[in-house]
Amino acid sequence: MRADARKNRDQLLTVAREAVAEQGVDTSMRDLARRAGVGLATLLRHFPTREALLDALLRTSFEELTARAEELAASGSAEDALLAWLRDCVSWTTTYRGVTVLMAAAIEDPDSALHASCTTLRAAGARLLERAQAAGTARGDLDGDELFALIAALAWLGDQPSFAPSAGHLFEVVASAILTGPARV
Repeated sequence: MRADARKNRDQLLTVAREAVAEQGVDTSMRDLARRAGVGLATLLRHFPTREALLDALLRTSFEELTARAEELAASGSAEDALLAWLRDCVSWTTTYRGVTVLMAAAIEDPDSALHASCTTLRAAGARLLERAQAAGTARGDLDGDELFALIAALAWLGDQPSFAPSAGHLFEVVASAILTGPARV
């Protein structure tokens, strides 16, 4: 990639990160191009669809959350690892308003640009859940799909102004329902 093209792409991602954090995932592509100081054609050359842009924007975070799951699995108790990872995931998903809706749709759509990242993230959570279940510290009647759904539900609550003040408490309630040992939320 030419240096000027790389600079444009990096600028588009920087602007998109800010805009999506402020306005949500439905932010205008035309506005993103304008804010980045490039034409819409330049934006579309780098990211032909909104989903392609969001994949590039979110992929690093998905990879970091997946790596965090592996790190937690190797360093702590099964219960602590699962709880810390859940907290990290919910916290991250509330950074980008509306991302949970995209993730829920992408997990079911193999043609989605976000599908691979979402399924990898779901699998990382499922491994932590299975480890906690094997240790007897998490309910045995949950699976990775349901854990992913609970993360999405908690993140959605954080996105809603009327529920946001209770989001921390509701996280504790859900976490204590997942864990079978003494709650350490």
